[in-house]
Amino acid sequence: MQFHHHGYVSGDPRVAPAPSGTTWDPELPDEVDVLVVGAGPAGVLLAAQLSVFPGITTRLVDRREGRLAIGQADGIQARSVETFQAFGFAGAITEEAYRITEMCFWAPDPADPASIVRTSRAVDDPHGISEFPHLIVNQARVLDHFTEFMQNSPSRMEPDFGHDFLDLTVHEDGRDHPVEVRLREASGTERTVHARYVVGCDGARSGVRRSIGLSLAGGAALHAWAVVDALAVTDFPDIRTKCAIQSRAGSILHIPREGGHLFRMYVDLGETAADDAGAVRATTVETAIAKANEILHPYTLDVKDVAWYSVYEVGHRLTDRFDDVPAGADRDPRVFIAGDACHTHSAKAGQGMNVSMQDAFNLGWKLAHVLSGRSPESLLRTYSAERQVIAQNLIDFDREWSTLMARKPEEFDDPGALGEFYTATAEFPAGFRTHYPASQVVAGDAHQDLAKEFTVGKRFRSPRVSRVADGNPVHLGHHARADGRWRLYAFADGAPGAELSAWAQWLTDDPASPVVAHTRPDEDLDALFDVKVVHPVPHPEVDLGTVPAVFLPRTGPFGLRDYEKVYALHPEEDVFAERGIDPAGCVVVVRPDQYVAAVVPLTDRTGLPAFFDGVFSPRG
Repeated sequence: MQFHHHGYVSGDPRVAPAPSGTTWDPELPDEVDVLVVGAGPAGVLLAAQLSVFPGITTRLVDRREGRLAIGQADGIQARSVETFQAFGFAGAITEEAYRITEMCFWAPDPADPASIVRTSRAVDDPHGISEFPHLIVNQARVLDHFTEFMQNSPSRMEPDFGHDFLDLTVHEDGRDHPVEVRLREASGTERTVHARYVVGCDGARSGVRRSIGLSLAGGAALHAWAVVDALAVTDFPDIRTKCAIQSRAGSILHIPREGGHLFRMYVDLGETAADDAGAVRATTVETAIAKANEILHPYTLDVKDVAWYSVYEVGHRLTDRFDDVPAGADRDPRVFIAGDACHTHSAKAGQGMNVSMQDAFNLGWKLAHVLSGRSPESLLRTYSAERQVIAQNLIDFDREWSTLMARKPEEFDDPGALGEFYTATAEFPAGFRTHYPASQVVAGDAHQDLAKEFTVGKRFRSPRVSRVADGNPVHLGHHARADGRWRLYAFADGAPGAELSAWAQWLTDDPASPVVAHTRPDEDLDALFDVKVVHPVPHPEVDLGTVPAVFLPRTGPFGLRDYEKVYALHPEEDVFAERGIDPAGCVVVVRPDQYVAAVVPLTDRTGLPAFFDGVFSPRG
């Protein structure tokens, strides 16, 4: 964490400086830049990301009267924890969460099929795909952390509770705020807000989706599950371990919860009739607990308290686009949808909240670029193009996983098939299979051989390095924040680093350089591009006195040097060898949402300008 660059900070350094006179107006204005509808995981992340831009008027409305007390989702995949790091609370939420390190699989005992036995254990992250853990924590706490980030941001943003979305109209007459939104306040009063952009994060029954003529298409699996968050006394030995339990009586997906005592069970209620019409949702919690005891035999579950209970039927549904632009139309979008408003599926793979937040992370920086006047509105077309494909992949994966979970033990040719599928597909639910194709914001892979393990289009997997200024071992990617900046990671050529020096001089002096072309005259050198260097030698061998100025930029009103942009080899990890960095060096370009956008040679003088000229508008 960096602070004091605007003067001594004696209080909480997480509270960002705000423009003079900034206060939060509890009265919803008549005109806003972005209106976010729905304060679930997608909505709060999007609002939090936009809250760092005080010049953009963003409001987050929700029909609830106040904060969520207990949430539906609880699984936090490693990719989401990486994202939390960008918002500064990965450590805090990890401390309070339950950490999944392995999963146990139970099946009928061959010697006594009426009883279950443990058949195998699987490591949760067998491939070491992230330094961050897989967590379980109440969705309400995730929302709390994002809300705190908003409150501490330069805009001091707060959610606007007690506003129910009614409908919207997009006016095509050239007005500045073309989206007219009708809301109903808690008092029953209707009011209208005019917005430049609207984002519907309002769930599976989304009113925003309905207003732009979209619908969820798909079907139901005709299978129901009860979900119980409970406190209980039990002799089941894996009550504090994630488990997939299959018995002659049905199946349970068991998830320990935060706090050391609470747990969640997804209890198999069996197939439902095609004409059930939702009647299964009336299943009582007592019936679900009795069913759980049947499945767990010979173990018993004495439930003492139920914190939350619900029944759902498995369904897989998806919209064909995530914005208001009809197929074939050539215009820029004004209204977007994200999260459950776009895609619904089972809860058992722990994907709903996680994928929803990545929808919002993808969209947030793009809205900020456009509304800050940096990028053309065409940039917003890439949101639906990128995220709709990811949602389809999610639907396909979840259909296979939920089908396997619903199978009876005798339907498996191999008793270990469920565990093998879990291990083999671990990268997908963890959030790391996303791979964006070439587009306006993803370059081609012509130079991928220069950095083989930083795949263009995939998330930037943070390597360990040593900070030269103080010798501290750190993760290179952990310094990146959700601030809308692009990261340029320069991996230096070998001694004497002549190509690096020439590239650095070009970056700061040449009018064609993206830093020169797109950084505004009144901004710090690193206001838009956070430029860092990694040297292929141990840190004592790097002389800060010879490091080019772009890697030691001046910051703040006092022009202080930033010493956290120069790195060298970690004593236990050679990033050049482990990530396949060419000895000639290269530059890895990373988007504000942590995805690799390009890999270019240090000798490049045309590729970076051409790429960023497609992302940014000419500087005005």
